[in-house]
Amino acid sequence: MLEELRITGLGVIEDATLPLGPGLTVITGETGAGKTMVVTSLGLLFGGRADAGRVRADPGRATVDGRLTLPAHLRAAVESRIVDAGAEVDDDGTLLMSRTVTVEGRSRAHVGGRTVPVAVLGEVGERVFALHGQSDQLRLLRPAEQRAALDRYAGPEHEKLLGRFAELYSRWRAVEDDLADRRANARQRSQEADLLRLGLDEISRVDPQPGEDELLREEAQRLEHVEGLRSAAQLAHVSLTGTGDGGDDVADVLSLLSTARRTLEAQTGVDRVLGELAARLDEVATLAGDVSTELGSYLASLDADPGRLQEVYERRAALRALTRKYAEDVDGVVAWADRARAKLEQLDTSDELLEELDKERRRLHGEVAELAAALSAARQEAAGRFAADVTVELAGLAMPHARIHVVVAPKPAGGGPTVPTAGGAEAGVGPDGADDIELRLLPHPGAPAQPLQKGASGGELSRVMLAIEVVFAGVGGPPTLVFDEVDAGVGGTAAVEIGKRLARLARDHQVLVVTHLPQVAAFADRHLVVAKDTGGAVTTSGVRVVEHTDRARELARMLAGLPDSDLGIAHAEELLSVADREKSHP
Repeated sequence: MLEELRITGLGVIEDATLPLGPGLTVITGETGAGKTMVVTSLGLLFGGRADAGRVRADPGRATVDGRLTLPAHLRAAVESRIVDAGAEVDDDGTLLMSRTVTVEGRSRAHVGGRTVPVAVLGEVGERVFALHGQSDQLRLLRPAEQRAALDRYAGPEHEKLLGRFAELYSRWRAVEDDLADRRANARQRSQEADLLRLGLDEISRVDPQPGEDELLREEAQRLEHVEGLRSAAQLAHVSLTGTGDGGDDVADVLSLLSTARRTLEAQTGVDRVLGELAARLDEVATLAGDVSTELGSYLASLDADPGRLQEVYERRAALRALTRKYAEDVDGVVAWADRARAKLEQLDTSDELLEELDKERRRLHGEVAELAAALSAARQEAAGRFAADVTVELAGLAMPHARIHVVVAPKPAGGGPTVPTAGGAEAGVGPDGADDIELRLLPHPGAPAQPLQKGASGGELSRVMLAIEVVFAGVGGPPTLVFDEVDAGVGGTAAVEIGKRLARLARDHQVLVVTHLPQVAAFADRHLVVAKDTGGAVTTSGVRVVEHTDRARELARMLAGLPDSDLGIAHAEELLSVADREKSHP
């Protein structure tokens, strides 16, 4: 549940705080006062697209802050995603969210005081928030949206079935496309494979090893300068040990270090600092001794070997021949060979492989057909229940004779992939199955059932969408629902019925409604008014809670544009009494 929303610098809203809570909250106000900015701010807070054109020039950025309380059944999933993003939920389940958009179009998101990607807000929003506006009515006219609505209604097990089908369909199409490509381009594939084999044969004869070129370069350099290296190592060894080639003893580092250490140790009783220095000299002597030993081993290993140097030259020449053709270095040549071997498998057009792929294709096609039939059966079963539930809700929305029909029909086979239907015909199939879904409205007895896009007026579409949302609420869905003027084109008795349905929906959900209808506003548990202030040089809007007399005055304004009319206020109070009575009924 969204407990509070603060908006600054967005459109006509300079700074406004909306206190929210459970139940039904309505937002009203004059046209142009900024109600749309409230809906826009909610979209921003939950990861919607940012429009820099809505940001006020002063202060040059818009900020939306929200305090969200997570319901117990969603807390674990949302908290896991939040923690992954580096943020955290408060101990009481409260989540602080923020979105900032600058006039230059830059956007930043924060959750729990930590900067997070905007996508994290969207992922949270998918679980806790659903926005329905007039654009949603238009979206409901699209066949894909109608299919999605039915699949959502069918429940989680159906959605799992749909997920398995989509995965299997993807595998089938991948094998189908691979087989078709191998058959259609067999000659090109064979030519490319021959070239790769030639390259692999050449590389295989040389058999380069990773890092070999660098090791050979170092070895060649060492063999080319062996005399200089021997002289340097010999001089260093003599300096450390004091033993020359002639056997004469000369001053050496190890002896000098030993003398210095003993001299300092003799004075340890007088000053412990000299004792500490003597210990450090002992460490130096040990290190010098180790170096002396390693120098001796190095000298023993040095050997001028013209034959080995020639071998190194020849090996480096062979490696250079490969790097001229295949890569910049030996490691690149080895990588090229690995890629070539993998590519050869892709280029294989042997009869054995083609037969194996064709067998796999047929197997997957059979499984896709089985799952498509299972999906169709599940949709047929859900369609009847969905149509009945929506029809019941329409009766309560002043459409007592209206009926909704959900038609589940095979997709026409239009030259794309197909699967057999129960009747033996072929149906087109896609990642979402082999069915076309169409919602049809029969507005009154005797009228033909027409597709929604042909047979529903704007007011009827509003009520159909609301009826669908009420049905969805009965099978789960996000805990916070926002309706932006979905009652457009509706009035009279139908408006009252919409208010009743929204109030009923608010028993189990947090419902926010932007409306122009007083019949809907009368059912609110909390009434917010967006008011425009044109007293200064710049037009701004604020939000206030109205109660008691102020609420009746606002309803009177909505009813007749006369907030100070005694008759209008009396009518508004009567409307509020009717709504209170209706809300008190179970």
